[in-house]
Amino acid sequence: MAPRLKCMTVGPPVFDTRIAHTAPKRADPFYLSREWRQLMRHLVEMRGSVCQACGRTNTRLFGDHIIELKDGGAKLDPANIQLLCGSCHTKKTARARAARMAVRHTR
Repeated sequence: MAPRLKCMTVGPPVFDTRIAHTAPKRADPFYLSREWRQLMRHLVEMRGSVCQACGRTNTRLFGDHIIELKDGGAKLDPANIQLLCGSCHTKKTARARAARMAVRHTR
């Protein structure tokens, strides 16, 4: 009688993803600079502590570049910066990133 062949496993090996950790997010040094912090304080004083997209108050505000730096926006121009709550900032950044990727894929 001929020896039987062992069955091979099908598919990629299974990895334990519970031990995988993403690298901690690091802020761009520009956003820790004295100039950026002074500008943010000035904008909050002038515009109030309110999200300029949804009107939410009593929340952390982010200085968001209307035209993102990656797209050629001015770093310290108050006309290019809006104050957004975390939700609005995340949505706006995701839309801008998706638009940037769409342009890359159409070339």
